[in-house]
Amino acid sequence: MSTRTLVSSSALARPRGKAVYWSLFTATVLLFVLAFLFPVYWMATGAMKSADEVARTPPTLVPERWSLSGYTDAWELMQLPAHLWNTVVQAAGAWLFQLVFCTAAAYALSKLRPAFGNVILGGILATLMVPAQALVVPKYLTVADLGLLNDPVAIWLPAVANAFNLYLLKRFFDQLPRDVLEAAEIDGAGKLRTLWSIVLPMSRPVLGVVSIFALVAVWQDFLWPLMVFSDTDEQPISVALVQLSQNIQLTVLIAAMVIASIPMVAMFLVFQRHIIAGIGAGSTKG
Repeated sequence: MSTRTLVSSSALARPRGKAVYWSLFTATVLLFVLAFLFPVYWMATGAMKSADEVARTPPTLVPERWSLSGYTDAWELMQLPAHLWNTVVQAAGAWLFQLVFCTAAAYALSKLRPAFGNVILGGILATLMVPAQALVVPKYLTVADLGLLNDPVAIWLPAVANAFNLYLLKRFFDQLPRDVLEAAEIDGAGKLRTLWSIVLPMSRPVLGVVSIFALVAVWQDFLWPLMVFSDTDEQPISVALVQLSQNIQLTVLIAAMVIASIPMVAMFLVFQRHIIAGIGAGSTKG
């Protein structure tokens, strides 16, 4: 059966129809590319303008005088290396804790079949209905009682309780072929060995997606780090940009935001293939 489309095959076969189709297709693609890339261009070039030119009305699309002083000033005045390192430590720890514990919990619920497993899973998923703002005060009181203020552990431990990533991992583990796991069991592999040697290598796509979700969530978080880190030297980049922007020129602040966004953009460009593979991985059976 032929697939029905907006443009018939006979119309596309004609030279005029083919020219009109590709012209409209190219124009649409360029329009979307411009819509997504123009804000990035505007922010990147805004840091290269002078303070007067940034505030000028109407604005200039191209800087009258190109200068990288905004980036160098932001790197030095706002202490970006220290705050970027704080963010890397907090994000890496949260990613590692979340990957270990969420993977173990999802594997147990999916393959080990514990008693009342469905009830436990339902309770975990019920936490998704609780607004994040309602948990801020209990989390803060718990962290304060444990003496973890101004400590990266205060970011790592709450990040472990991520019901969405746990459910994403469980659904993927449910789709893994049982024949492979049973073959490993026949060969004498225990549950832990099966997880390490069989399940994890087969779960690279979903592990990549969970890793990206975990890193982005910590990198862009603002409210929780603001409450936990009262020490300016320990604050991540998201909090430091706000705290240090009071007496900073607008061009320097824009440059700092550009620098802070580079790691996440680079990570997306590098791992975009894994994101697409992980999104569709759980929808097909092995």
